[in-house]
Amino acid sequence: MSILAKPVLLIGAGHMGGALIAGWRRARALEPGELMIRDPEPGTQALAAADWGASLNGPDDRLAAAKTVVLAVKPQAWRAAAAAVAPFLASDATVVSVVAGIETRDLSQAFGARPVARVMPTTAAAICRGAASIWASTAAARAAAHAVFEPLGAVVDLADEALMHAATGASGSAPAYVYALVEALQAAGVAAGLEVGAARELARATVIGAAGLLEASGEDAAELRRQVTSAGGTTAAALGVLTGDGALERLMTRTVAAAAARSRALSHE
Repeated sequence: MSILAKPVLLIGAGHMGGALIAGWRRARALEPGELMIRDPEPGTQALAAADWGASLNGPDDRLAAAKTVVLAVKPQAWRAAAAAVAPFLASDATVVSVVAGIETRDLSQAFGARPVARVMPTTAAAICRGAASIWASTAAARAAAHAVFEPLGAVVDLADEALMHAATGASGSAPAYVYALVEALQAAGVAAGLEVGAARELARATVIGAAGLLEASGEDAAELRRQVTSAGGTTAAALGVLTGDGALERLMTRTVAAAAARSRALSHE
């Protein structure tokens, strides 16, 4: 496991930044005095971290102590966030950005040519079950990103920065697809006659259990699907609708492509 250079400065503590705080605390990756947070409107996790002993919106002159800088603001706010802290950072600080669509070249320029790694994470980092796609132009920046995210779940290195757009569509945005599936499954259960509460509980438990078995078994998803699909049975009938003629695959391909296209567009806004 890569060694995390501390202190860590987290810029932005919204949904993703808050998930990182929760995950680091859960994994005991940081001591309270090793985390600095900058956010003009700190959320629950940031405030909890401050109570824990982390620095929240401290003075600018303390930013020079940061060895790893994690940028977790919205794409529209990243330039202002970078401009506010870059003049105070040490020359050897490494920047790890989780901002969707913003390229390394622009990030490095905004942070005074400091080394930069880009990461597309998921909010399950909060429970140390996240997925993080990483690209960096230097080994040192890549190691910094690994050190930040290895305690928080699975880490995958990308061969080219351009693949960050695909990773955004296939992973970074994908938890929302799963949640949408649970919503749709619940609604379908109600339409079939189940009470709302029962449909909700069954939909949640089924998806959570299926994901748990996928992890625990180590089997391919395709193999697990085959194991629960008897020829001529109810599951086969259902899959005939869901995946017949490649319907689901085409839908997911379009879904991922839409997210990737938006990621590309963000790099030009």
